[in-house]
Amino acid sequence: MTTRKSILDAAAQCVCQDRETQYGAPEDNFARIADLWNAYKPCGLTAHDVGILLALLTIGCIASGQTKADNYIDLAGYAACAGEIALKGKEEEK
Repeated sequence: MTTRKSILDAAAQCVCQDRETQYGAPEDNFARIADLWNAYKPCGLTAHDVGILLALLTIGCIASGQTKADNYIDLAGYAACAGEIALKGKEEEK
């Protein structure tokens, strides 16, 4: 059974181990993607923007009606990476 914990656990496995081993730290990989996207269509995208845009791409996949657990795992992973990038070096207010 797919639960919120199983989705979050799978996302953590992807972003903290599998993908980081394959592509490097998310902030570096997303910055590289931003550089490529900005080279194609200059608009000042940042690594954080890439995380949000990839999350929106995933939401578009979900909206197609082809529901798969992977879409939700990816969405959680992209949101976590974008949040870490945005908050790096800042303490969250409680």
